[in-house]
Amino acid sequence: MRRFNLPLIIPFLSILIFSCQKDEHETGSSLDRQLEDILLTNSEGNGLQFFIMPASNDLANIPQDPNNPLTLAKVELGKNLYHETGLAINPHKPEGQYTYSCASCHHSRAGFQAGRQQGIGEGGSGFGRTGEGRMPNSLYAVEDLDLQPIRTPSAMNGAWQKNQLWNGQFGGSYLNEGTQASWTEETPKFVNFLGYEGLETQAIAGLSVHRMGIDEAFCNSNTYKGLFSEAFPGLSDHDLYTKEKAGLAIAAFERTMMSNEAPFQQWLKGNKNALFDEEKKGAILFFGKANCVSCHTGPALNKMDFYGLGMDDLQGDGIYGTSVDKAENRGRGGFTNNPEDDYKFKVPQLYNLKDSPFYGHGGNFHSVKEVIQYKNQAVAQNGRVPQSQIADDFVPLGLTDEEIDQLTRFVENALYDANLDRYNPSSLPSGFCFPVNDSFSKNDLGCN
Repeated sequence: MRRFNLPLIIPFLSILIFSCQKDEHETGSSLDRQLEDILLTNSEGNGLQFFIMPASNDLANIPQDPNNPLTLAKVELGKNLYHETGLAINPHKPEGQYTYSCASCHHSRAGFQAGRQQGIGEGGSGFGRTGEGRMPNSLYAVEDLDLQPIRTPSAMNGAWQKNQLWNGQFGGSYLNEGTQASWTEETPKFVNFLGYEGLETQAIAGLSVHRMGIDEAFCNSNTYKGLFSEAFPGLSDHDLYTKEKAGLAIAAFERTMMSNEAPFQQWLKGNKNALFDEEKKGAILFFGKANCVSCHTGPALNKMDFYGLGMDDLQGDGIYGTSVDKAENRGRGGFTNNPEDDYKFKVPQLYNLKDSPFYGHGGNFHSVKEVIQYKNQAVAQNGRVPQSQIADDFVPLGLTDEEIDQLTRFVENALYDANLDRYNPSSLPSGFCFPVNDSFSKNDLGCN
């Protein structure tokens, strides 16, 4: 039997391995080249940059409303107001005062969605770990609860969405040009007449919808006075402490709230080791055979358009105060009152989906894989949706079980930013707990 001199051969193998690694690093793997080629094909001539998010402090390169230019001071104010439970000053019941915030239904632990299938603002009690333990307070009647009538959409990566909500009703421009007849007076949609884009409009309207407000005495009693003055210099207290100014600051912060540390974003910026091979294969399917990119594109992998996929509405155990005949369940048509828009919902962004396991406008899918399987089979589950309203692209994809697994890994893991807590303030000027501040939640959060 032939023997080898190990002391001599080990250095040789080390040189060989090092040479292969170096060559691999310089040329990129076959999967990397395939993925790069298919991304370039789908980049509308803009290269890989088409899919890259800017840094959150790179304000000049973040899409913004020209009527609400971004500044660091405005973003800092908005970061605090977004989480501030001290804005809950107009509750139905005194027990609700100072107990909830914008972040109650859009918080970092759930990927800036609600941690339960139906979001609860005022009238909620408890939190759990990611918001899954929030339940109606027994002191509240259902009609007094602040309930989301549809699955809470993610507030993340909203900079690439000019109109907001599943039906796109917020925003006085872009797709809502010509829909003024639907901007009904004495409803939140009337805020569209201020002329802001969707994030700004939603933030301003949301303060009233969710029984929140800006109290001048409260702001003057803590560091909010300085934060407001820096964000909107030269204004009197009377002009500073308004829902409009607060909403503009909240929207400014939301525009910086991006999943720009996700592995796919790192890969796009040059770190080819940020993705595992199975995730790269899933990405190639996403932008190729599965054709997910036809609807999910750009930095946030979303699209400002509306499609009918026949998904079920918000219903089931733990769902309160909603029904199938509510306008929200008609999607875009519930806003425009155009029957051609019925049952069509806005294409969502795709980052950090696994933080809260409820998918679709009704939250009735419980894993990314379930959604991919649904789209692969292309059989509508909601019998109320006419075939005429189902998207032409909703057809079987022909994916194998292995391909479904690869696609799932890409969406779940490559699009997952594990560091969203960086968007939370270390504490609030009020000293209150966040994202919720009722006694049971404070115990769950370890906040006193």
